[in-house]
Amino acid sequence: MISIRDLNADLLSAEYAVRGPIVSRAQQLEEQGKKIIYCNIGNPQALKQKPLTYLRQILSLVEYPELLDNNEAARLYPADVLVKARSILSRHPSGTGAYTQSAGIPFIRNAVAEFIQRRDGILSDKDHIILTDGASKGVQSALLALLRSPNDGVMIPIPQYPLYSATIALYGGKQIGYYLDEENRWQLNEKALTESITEAMRSGTHPVAIAVINPGNPTGSVLSYDNIRMIIGFARKHRLSILADEVYQENVYGKGCKFYSFAKVMHDLGENDISLFSFHSISKGLLGECGHRGGYAEFRNIPDDVMAELIKLQSISLCANVPGQIATYVMVSPPRKGEESYEQYRNELNSVYAELKSKAELLGTRINNIRGMSVTIPDGAMYAFVKFELPPEPHVDVQSMSEEQRREYEAKRDTEYCLALLEETGICVVPGSGFGQVSGTLHFRTTFLPPKEEIEQVVIRLKEFHESYCERISRAEEKVVS
Repeated sequence: MISIRDLNADLLSAEYAVRGPIVSRAQQLEEQGKKIIYCNIGNPQALKQKPLTYLRQILSLVEYPELLDNNEAARLYPADVLVKARSILSRHPSGTGAYTQSAGIPFIRNAVAEFIQRRDGILSDKDHIILTDGASKGVQSALLALLRSPNDGVMIPIPQYPLYSATIALYGGKQIGYYLDEENRWQLNEKALTESITEAMRSGTHPVAIAVINPGNPTGSVLSYDNIRMIIGFARKHRLSILADEVYQENVYGKGCKFYSFAKVMHDLGENDISLFSFHSISKGLLGECGHRGGYAEFRNIPDDVMAELIKLQSISLCANVPGQIATYVMVSPPRKGEESYEQYRNELNSVYAELKSKAELLGTRINNIRGMSVTIPDGAMYAFVKFELPPEPHVDVQSMSEEQRREYEAKRDTEYCLALLEETGICVVPGSGFGQVSGTLHFRTTFLPPKEEIEQVVIRLKEFHESYCERISRAEEKVVS
């Protein structure tokens, strides 16, 4: 029988905290009848965000074309939905049960290119677009292609979405962490980038790319135009490719904040030498269609022979799933003004956006009123990275610890805290150590996706729990002293 010792060592070293042991425990407690508020993952529809009517109507017709011939179709579906479904099937007559071209259905790739052109006012080439099973698949493909040797490394933000650290470990590469600036709303700092890459090269790592998540996960930050321009200059100086994770581009709430794509800023700078891999998804934004696993990767400043290899890599998986490709098409080609579905579609989008913005403000404001907690109110995305303080534990001399020992100790502390929070309140969050954090700080990541009334319960229970938890530690310290 196979044992754990027989498995690939790179698989064993990969970690993915978002679905780690705390989530497993939450599921056990739920099976036992405990009410759990899942704040651990950006899974909007699991947390009661309604799917968009227009998208589901299109998918239902494309999945079951016989509905188009039903006499009731004109009553059940708006006219423009029927027209669009027929148009999709006429251009892709094999339907959703057949493989497509490896890079994806051509007219959908063309629609993605047109979407980018409308968004940024710049040209986009459909032949440099691959439709993917969510953005994660695109990110994994890019990392696999770029990591040529065990000494190759990718710069990733700290804190980061653990897809990056896990995939780099899985593919046998090196993680080069760079710290985001928590005191400056989690923007990137060129000094921190330089220190990070210098230390990596000193230790024998060869940096090949820099990954940037904008808007940020887990921080909820939105990068400024000048910050993106600085990153592009840094990549040029150090001959790095850029991986731009832009799946939250519609989730921008902060006053004065605006989403700028890396493609747009590179175009403005006249930059033609830096290779750019950018990713988008139907899972986030205002659609929340995580289960349909749709998305795309756009490649800029990529030679044709390299592009052919990237398509070959995609072909090994044959193609992205077809319903996800169709959903991606709906995302980039929504109903137009004047069409029957337009008003309902816009109203539903606006409702989702307004609710997310309201919950981001509510969560951030209430948490900042809890003694011993602070958070940068999210300007975007779906998350808050909450900083919390705990009293010192008895008999623990942190100052005498090595950096590695301190990191392990802090990971133990934030994990125990999040587990106790789950057991006592039913709130499921992810320890900050699963994303990375500055030594000497403790955090957890929470989403603000649950319904507003649940968010209100979260902050009430969180305040009560935090005060009680800190008091228990302090009492233990007093007993030791006495």
